Amino acid sequence: MEVWELPTSIVVGGIDYEIRTDFRAILDILKTFNDPDFENDEKWIVCLTILYVDFGNMPPQDYEEAIEKAIEFIDMGIKDDGKKQPHVMDWEQDAPVIIPSVNRVLGKEIRAMQYLHWWTFLGAYMEIGESLFSQILSVRMKKAKGKKLEDWEREFYKENKTLIDLDVKYSEEELEEQKRLNDLLNGKGA
Repeated sequence: MEVWELPTSIVVGGIDYEIRTDFRAILDILKTFNDPDFENDEKWIVCLTILYVDFGNMPPQDYEEAIEKAIEFIDMGIKDDGKKQPHVMDWEQDAPVIIPSVNRVLGKEIRAMQYLHWWTFLGAYMEIGESLFSQILSVRMKKAKGKKLEDWEREFYKENKTLIDLDVKYSEEELEEQKRLNDLLNGKGA
């Protein structure tokens, strides 16, 4: 993938497929991957359907390559070092604090833009400096790694717990089981 250009297509199985590159489409893909109601193979089908404009015309034998290239595009060609990192951010939950930070980096309101390429959005995201979002991430990272918070961080956490604590996402099945167990514990079960 050529990093000096903003790609609008991906070659899979020797065919050049147009892709959806607006940041909102990619965030929809990432939202799907965080949804516990989807099975893993369903997540990939949603990803490919959103990303590749003509996914319906892609032969199934090319899906694996399409997935690899989708990952490469979404990650902007940046290779993962393979080290397990703690989960410290959620695109959907953190949107209210990410958006103002990206707006500041780009100098414009991104939600008002008709189109913003994912790589431009991701580049601006990576350039977020000192901000509410960076403070939230710092506290989350320390907590995830079991590091002691400084006094100001403890105070910040106490005052912003709902912004800092990541929501736990349960599937419909898990929610039903929790309800069943609560009903049993409260004497409402059969």
